[in-house]
Amino acid sequence: MSWLPTSKKKLEDDRHIDAIILPRTSDIGNFEVRRALPSKEKQMVGPFIFWDQMGPGEFLSGAGLDVRPHPHIGLSTITYLFKGTMDHKDSLGNDVRIEPGDINLMSAGGGIVHSERTGQDIRQLPSELFGIQSWIAQPKKYEDAEPSFQNICSKEITKIDSKGVKGKILFGELDGLKSSIDAQWGTLYLDVTIEEKNKFNIPPTFIERAIYLISGNANILGTKLPLNTLIVLKPSLDITLEATECTRLLVLGGEPMDGPRYIYWNFVSSRKDKIEDAKNKWLHGNFPLIRTDKQEFIPLP
Repeated sequence: MSWLPTSKKKLEDDRHIDAIILPRTSDIGNFEVRRALPSKEKQMVGPFIFWDQMGPGEFLSGAGLDVRPHPHIGLSTITYLFKGTMDHKDSLGNDVRIEPGDINLMSAGGGIVHSERTGQDIRQLPSELFGIQSWIAQPKKYEDAEPSFQNICSKEITKIDSKGVKGKILFGELDGLKSSIDAQWGTLYLDVTIEEKNKFNIPPTFIERAIYLISGNANILGTKLPLNTLIVLKPSLDITLEATECTRLLVLGGEPMDGPRYIYWNFVSSRKDKIEDAKNKWLHGNFPLIRTDKQEFIPLP
């Protein structure tokens, strides 16, 4: 499906749609991404403060993703892949390969360092990568907490399978089904596939919601929705999507955050002084190291 930029205003005039966010192109570790959050239209949707679509893209033999060691505070990273793999290493000692359908959930709290790379064995042949990495801001009471990490296998994630709709409840709940993953804040994150000529309802259980079409063709009461674009929905409305062909999409959002957030580079906090402290710590080498990946790092911008 194609659409013209001039249709953006028409979409925003729809009574179900609050904002349309066209991702901008960025680069991470020799790989192009499409970044929708933060944006001038919205800094956050629920606790989601960062949204990157990675790929779909391919690497030649010998090449791969190389996001060198870097720090985080005050946020949780959620890595969710459709294709390819990534090797995660962090300063807690975790060394995990994330596979398609799994979730890597890393909560930074007061500070953590991690790297994300294509494994050396994967680089022996051409490879591909396609997925979403998002950040959710941690509530104030967890901003200084000890960091943590979980790798949740696909088979452990709550499934959706009803009336032409299949998928997963990554965070939150839908129609009485609850995620198997605990969240520190009211968070909604769904991976949904709607079969052709079927419908999917998004109830106003959470105040702030958005959808992001990965593939296919869907509409809201006849209004076509663009692919790879963050569509922020009006609060307190039941939203019904209809698929004219098999369509895969993500639903994200949750409760409004407990106050505004400041963001600088990889740091998120409710307090500017915490950001300045993190900047100084990284500048002077006072964050913990990754034991098995400490030969290089991303400098403070």
